[in-house]
Amino acid sequence: MDGVSLFLVILFIFGLVVVAIALSFFNVWLRAWLAGAYVSIPTLIAMRLRKVPYGLIVDCRITAAKAGLELSVDELEAHYLAEGNLDQTVQALIAADKAGIELSFARACAIDLATKGTGKTVIEAVHTSVNPKVIDCPKVSQGKTTIDGVAKDGIQVKVRARVTVRTNLDRFVGGAQEDTIIARVGEGIVATIGSAETYKQVLETPDQISKVVLNRGLDVGTAYEILSIDIADIDIGENVGAKLQVSQAEANKNMAQAQAEIRRASAVALEQEMKAKVEEMQAKVVEAQAMVPLALAEAFKKGQLGVFDYYKLENMKADTSMREQLAKQ
Repeated sequence: MDGVSLFLVILFIFGLVVVAIALSFFNVWLRAWLAGAYVSIPTLIAMRLRKVPYGLIVDCRITAAKAGLELSVDELEAHYLAEGNLDQTVQALIAADKAGIELSFARACAIDLATKGTGKTVIEAVHTSVNPKVIDCPKVSQGKTTIDGVAKDGIQVKVRARVTVRTNLDRFVGGAQEDTIIARVGEGIVATIGSAETYKQVLETPDQISKVVLNRGLDVGTAYEILSIDIADIDIGENVGAKLQVSQAEANKNMAQAQAEIRRASAVALEQEMKAKVEEMQAKVVEAQAMVPLALAEAFKKGQLGVFDYYKLENMKADTSMREQLAKQ
């Protein structure tokens, strides 16, 4: 086989390969071209080499083009490589455009990536921006059914509120979520009830709670814009002030009893101390009385006391004892 024939064979084989490749991309290329979202075959081949699903990219580009949005292949491919959800992002852009909400592709991609793994989607964020949603305050899943506050007169007031919010797409990325809204609204309700002089004021004007809480700007730094706060239910609870007074009185009584017990213990201790002193003095008396016979014996030995003196002393003692017995009778 000469050189010309070999060249023709190689050229034929190369042509077959090119035709095969072109045919494998022809369906996608033709669909994009007919839909007005043209994508060149070299671009499709490059995406295939980068292991990017070119069919998904083309379909998303066609969907956006039919909705009047111009999205480049590079933008779509970059978001896919960032592990974003192309279908939801494009659908969110279309929904925002139809609703007249300004939402760029870059911000939609950021919201999609931010909501990844949170159970929320960029479509939900756009839908909430178009159709506000209602958040129960407090959440039933948190184990509480009412927000409890105590007025200045000590009466507990139980409130259940419903907060209507709308997604703020400009603050959605990095903004606080529903739990922060619920916590702030609950704090505002408790503070408003606590500032009321009596519980009757709260019952008479429950809308005052909504106005005060709404004017505090609780949606600052959150991903939502609070549209309204409505009091769904309001009820009277316990008399917390009376309970506190009873508890304080009980504490004062216990304190007084403790102080009285301390004084009683001190008195008992003093009494026992006095008894000990009496016993001590009696012991000294007995000791002194025991010294008398010894002193008499010593006086006898020295001749300082005679027999008649001793008898006189005994007579005196007997006379004294008789007088004591007569006095007792």
